[in-house]
Amino acid sequence: MKINLSGHHVEVTDSIKEHIEEKFSKIANHFPTLIALDVIIAKEHNKHQVELTTNYEGSRISAKGSDAVMYPAIASAAKKLDAALKHRKGQLKANLHSKPVSSAPDIAHEKIQEMNLA
Repeated sequence: MKINLSGHHVEVTDSIKEHIEEKFSKIANHFPTLIALDVIIAKEHNKHQVELTTNYEGSRISAKGSDAVMYPAIASAAKKLDAALKHRKGQLKANLHSKPVSSAPDIAHEKIQEMNLA
């Protein structure tokens, strides 16, 4: 999985890159069809905000995390992205199964009305 990392008012260092690659290696293993992940780390009003966006099976999935410290913000966003991807995967799997057909039981008075008793 290719990770596109950018910073807004934050200098992206090698340690940040390594931390992000480590965090998202588990997600890459669980969802091998993910091709790219866009990560934007921003610092506004003394809070770090991490925004993640990716395409998974034809739909755009995004997650945001924020915290006063950068690394918990990354962890929060990663957790939200993992939950969103699992939800989407569940939706796709649910569409593969045939839905049970509910059949209404025959009611006696309806059968009698249909009969010609004359």
